Amino acid sequence: MSEFRLIPSIELLRQRPTVRALEARFGAEATVDALRAAAADARLAIAAGDGALTTAAAVVARVEVAVARSLDEAFRPSLRPVLNATGVIVHTNLGRAPLAASAVSRMAEVARGYSSLEYDLERGARGRRDVHAEALLCRLTGAEAAVVVNNNAAATLLVLAALAAGREVIVSRGELVEIGGGFRVPDVMAQSGAILREVGTTNKTRGTDVAAAISAKTALMFRVHPSNFRIEGFTERPSLADLVTIGRKFNVPVAEDLGSGHLRAAPGSDKGLTPVVVSPPAVGSDQGLTPITDPLAGEPTVQDTVAAGVDVCCFSGDKLLGGPQAGIIVGRRVLIDRIRSHPLMRALRVDKMTYAALEATLTEYAAGRAAAAIPVQRMLTLTADAVRARAGVVTAAVAAIKGWRAEIVAGMSAIGGGSAPGIELPTWLVAIEQDGVTARALEHNLRRLPTPIVARIDADRVVLDLRTIAPEDDTLLVSAIRNL
Repeated sequence: MSEFRLIPSIELLRQRPTVRALEARFGAEATVDALRAAAADARLAIAAGDGALTTAAAVVARVEVAVARSLDEAFRPSLRPVLNATGVIVHTNLGRAPLAASAVSRMAEVARGYSSLEYDLERGARGRRDVHAEALLCRLTGAEAAVVVNNNAAATLLVLAALAAGREVIVSRGELVEIGGGFRVPDVMAQSGAILREVGTTNKTRGTDVAAAISAKTALMFRVHPSNFRIEGFTERPSLADLVTIGRKFNVPVAEDLGSGHLRAAPGSDKGLTPVVVSPPAVGSDQGLTPITDPLAGEPTVQDTVAAGVDVCCFSGDKLLGGPQAGIIVGRRVLIDRIRSHPLMRALRVDKMTYAALEATLTEYAAGRAAAAIPVQRMLTLTADAVRARAGVVTAAVAAIKGWRAEIVAGMSAIGGGSAPGIELPTWLVAIEQDGVTARALEHNLRRLPTPIVARIDADRVVLDLRTIAPEDDTLLVSAIRNL
């Protein structure tokens, strides 16, 4: 019975300052449950002859530590911020685009109280939420109208359901893609009620194939931008201009899923959005890297697509645009009005925080600040020399920690998110090693930190790409490694 003399009652334990603080944070019920479980474990340990539990003070200390750990684990959110050291800029598994500071601030401002989400302040009556962000989207893209839904898959589904349910949609066989999570264009088309009319072959589709397939049953010509794959070699696909010409001739609308949503800065902006690709350095070279080209030069912009005469265009808000998760649909007003009035619109609509973040993001483009203010654009424009300068500081700091080794090595960053496939950005990596720890174990340990660090393994070493870590987080990165 000695264990009962060593362990205070639950009520006495609740009066201790540490436990009272836990109770204030996690609530009385959860804390009492954790106290009971920890006390029961302590009794078993005492009965088993645990030599560390011979005094009441030792037992109480053990119980307090166990309770704190248990409550932390039970209440730890599953959605947590992480440091992305992979070098993948639009990392779908890590939440895609980090938001601009202005977008975060705007979301907080709108979320902390009431807003004019569906209220017309001029008329003092009920308004419509689907008008938010429309003026900015039209200003930036040149489209007549715009509407926003919760992601680009939803945008595709809604476009097809509103404009082509029960009728045929012509799609090139080479564009019947599948993207992450098993999202397939034929499946989405089936769910929309539209009828798929495949034309051409996997590698070659011509404008004549499209024109020959048009009939009284045709509702739409649908073009899918191959944003997450490339077909090379003996290939051909109709140009956008060809499709628009065919559409005008036969009075059939043309819709395009642009996927990644590459948006240029506002016309006349002094700060363009031209990312720089740099030549890889020679091994052991101390020279800087020379800019040679724009990695997004081959990526179509929303403005160019609208200007080419496409009737409807949809794209993601959280890829190259650098905003919140959203599916953005722009185009001719008569068609956008049909889309916004479809019953699915209510099921796919976005909330006030999405509108707030999207409008703030679009404002950065309209004001010509996107290259500096939007993290995705900043990462794309970041030169390898700038990455190397930061990598040098981090490498020196890690190498100074006992038991650690670090060096700078050349590497490549990826755009990611199914955007600009095959395009990489040369960068400089921080390769780190810890005495007695394998690369796989180290990578695992980094993910288990209070602020997890997601890295990658290259040549049996853990490497960190600072391109995808905000400069203000470099100190946090080193501090986290020091605490391993």
